Amino acid sequence: MDIVVRLDVMMALHKMKGRDLAAQIGITEQNLSLLKSGKVKGIRFETLAKLCEALDCQPGDLLEAVVTEDTGTAP
Repeated sequence: MDIVVRLDVMMALHKMKGRDLAAQIGITEQNLSLLKSGKVKGIRFETLAKLCEALDCQPGDLLEAVVTEDTGTAP
């Protein structure tokens, strides 16, 4: 199972630019970009709460668990 970040979708729905969102929640644009691309290992609940407040959404709107297919190869 993988976790997919849907932050870009929510930003588009709210017509919000990365620069504006980053400033509003108090993180750098670079960190926001890394978060949008899913290239982070974790997110603080405080940051997640600020994102949800700024985008008027729930955590489940930003993060989605996706079942990945088993390739059939042994570990």
